[in-house]
Amino acid sequence: MKPGLFEHVNMTVSDPDKTADMLTTLFDWHIRWSGDSIHGGRSVHVGTDAHYLALYTPPITPQPPGNNYDRNGAVNHVGILVDDLAAAEEKVLAAGIKTHSHQTYDPGSRFYFHDHDGIEYEVVSYA
Repeated sequence: MKPGLFEHVNMTVSDPDKTADMLTTLFDWHIRWSGDSIHGGRSVHVGTDAHYLALYTPPITPQPPGNNYDRNGAVNHVGILVDDLAAAEEKVLAAGIKTHSHQTYDPGSRFYFHDHDGIEYEVVSYA
C-alpha cells in the first residue's frame, strides 16, 4: 500500500470568500467548490486539483484563534510549499501582509505570515 496523502484540511475562518481570494492571489490556487455547509454554515474549497483547504464559517461569528500552541487539536500553522520563495514573498508583501521569522535551514528556507483571522501560514521552499 502507498502512503496516505493529505487531501484537504477543514478550518474555520470569519469570511471564507475573503480567505479564498487571498489564497488564490498568493498561491495561484483556484476555488474548487463553494456553497452551503454543515450546521447552517458556508464553505469554500480552495487549492489545487489534488489538495485543498476547506474554509468554513458558521452562522455565528467565529471566535479568534488565541494561542493555538496551547490548545489540544488546534492547527498551529498551515505549511505551503513553493518553488520560488522570493517570488512568493513578493506576492505576500504586495498584498500588504507582513512576513516574519525568515530562516534558511537544511534542507530549505521559509517565512511566516498571519492572515486577517490571525491564522499563521508557513511558506517553505526546498528548491
